[in-house]
Amino acid sequence: MTQEISSQPNKNRVMGFWRVWGLAVGCSIGSGIFMMPTLLAPYGMLGLSSWLVAGGGTVLIALTLARLASRIPKVGGLYAYADEGLGSMAGFIVAWCYWISCLTAVASVSIAFVSYLSAYFPELGENNKIGLIACLSLIWLITFLNIRSVKESSTFQLITTFLKIVPLLLIALFGIINMQPEMLPEYNPTELSPIAAISAATMLVMWSFLGIESATVPADNVIEPEKTIPRAIIASVLTILALYILVSLAVSLTVPTSELQNSTAPFKLAAERIMGPIGAIIVTLGALLSTIGSLNANTLLCGQMPFAIAKNGLFPAPFKRLSKNGTPTFGLLVSGTIVSILLVMNYTKGLVGAFTFLVMMATLATLMAYTLCAVSEFYFLKQDKSSSAKTRAIILGLGTFVYSLFCIWGAGQEIVFYSFFLILLGLPIYVLQRKIV
Repeated sequence: MTQEISSQPNKNRVMGFWRVWGLAVGCSIGSGIFMMPTLLAPYGMLGLSSWLVAGGGTVLIALTLARLASRIPKVGGLYAYADEGLGSMAGFIVAWCYWISCLTAVASVSIAFVSYLSAYFPELGENNKIGLIACLSLIWLITFLNIRSVKESSTFQLITTFLKIVPLLLIALFGIINMQPEMLPEYNPTELSPIAAISAATMLVMWSFLGIESATVPADNVIEPEKTIPRAIIASVLTILALYILVSLAVSLTVPTSELQNSTAPFKLAAERIMGPIGAIIVTLGALLSTIGSLNANTLLCGQMPFAIAKNGLFPAPFKRLSKNGTPTFGLLVSGTIVSILLVMNYTKGLVGAFTFLVMMATLATLMAYTLCAVSEFYFLKQDKSSSAKTRAIILGLGTFVYSLFCIWGAGQEIVFYSFFLILLGLPIYVLQRKIV
């Protein structure tokens, strides 16, 4: 079972409400939102409605995680909840999948950052070797920032989170002022049924919401985690949902659907229409801030998750060692090395498609973790006394469970199969470590 929260010295508890909020919001608002209008354009109005479906589902997930965080305020977040409720194997599967998801996110977000930066330095996009060196340099710069101290990393996270929100708010404000209602897309331009179309669009949109669970992971570094984490989770989801809906409407009501479908930079296109040439600069800066904030948040999690598993003897012992500043240095170095390998693979001809597919599997892996956490909540509720609060919690857990399955269904059979294969890859580590223990 997971370690008690008192295992971490109080001097390392440096994250209050705003730092935890900054971690969750910063991890969620990354490169995904900047391409979402293009990805959703083929789904018409149903694509826009998927924001409400995904937002409502994410609120359910957030409320479930908030209850679990109050009940089990321990490092590891999703892992701790599954481990306590369903046993060590379920906990390991959740942690393994989530770690892989974070590693892949770090690699993909670093590429997105360099891609946006190539608007100012074209050679980054034209020369693969230069682009790769830039990505690797960025990865290790952020890795060493996280190794230095959790406090400095979380401060950096909070600053970039506030800064990244400003450009998005400007686009939302000016877009709504200059909106043209006649540009609203048709209801369902696809050949799919409405339910199937919404499910497919919701799976895409969920990539923009993934990260809110990050608030639960570094519990050992959070001040009064049983109170701070639930509040930060709910606040972060409401912040993200409001921002996403506003900016999506602003873009959809200022740029025709036909142009959105063929655009590789929909926000830049909308900003140029709304604010002129300066709009493109604002969006590029916003994208850079969003990606580097998301990169920092995911890097922090890459060290915290294996640290949580190692504390319970389910991962090699070096991963649980902390530096004098309370950072899991070994885990961060190993994670940085794996991400570097992924980047080299991505820049090797013929592997780009495979890398993109891995990102999709990582998204699904996080949804599977949500599902297992909802099941864990049922286990804990079984022990609670009957009350109206318990009834509401049961309904909430069922909603989270059904919504997660709904999104997984939208991913398709092939991705589900390969995600299951990803889980199997981690089981030998679990078996070997159990024997050692």
